[in-house]
Amino acid sequence: MAAEEMRHTADAAGLAALISRASEAKSGKKRGLPPVEKWNPPFCGDIDMEIRADGTWFYMGTPIGRQPLVQLFSTVLRKDDDGKTYLVTPVEKVGIRVVDAPFVAVEMNASERDGQQILTFRTNVGDIVEAGKEHSLRFPGHGKDSELKPYLHVRGRLEALVSRAVMYELVELGEVVEVAGREMFVIRSGGEIFPIMPANELEAASR
Repeated sequence: MAAEEMRHTADAAGLAALISRASEAKSGKKRGLPPVEKWNPPFCGDIDMEIRADGTWFYMGTPIGRQPLVQLFSTVLRKDDDGKTYLVTPVEKVGIRVVDAPFVAVEMNASERDGQQILTFRTNVGDIVEAGKEHSLRFPGHGKDSELKPYLHVRGRLEALVSRAVMYELVELGEVVEVAGREMFVIRSGGEIFPIMPANELEAASR
């Protein structure tokens, strides 16, 4: 029992230290994000932190209830080419678990600019992302027996899963156009076309 308490105390102390270093990494950068892609610190192991599919952050099995803390951690997230997600500061890199995507797109606004539709999303950690050339939408899950799960590129290799409520709003804006000689159900934003599925699959799913 004493050993378990000591481990929890040590883990809490380690988390507090990580928070401090993350704060230092972000200090003086109210506009913009820390340049985590440029940092190359040593890997210091994995910590017991997980981002669930609904976007909730857990530490040692307990939800992190302080949203400012979650937002702070989100600014030092990085997904490397090994497919793993890390919290990165100038002096260390620690691994965390991500069940699906690290962010969730919880709100969408459709507007028009220069005659083109612009879709702007807000994530659960406060990112504002405009879908277009720099921030693509992808729809990997579709078909008769597959759930449609749109993803929005946020930064680096990090994506946001579009929430179910927002997904319905998104699909309402879809249209059928010809892409590479095939009729496709697509979404437009920022002058880009993002295919969702072949039009014939949409017709089958609607029956």
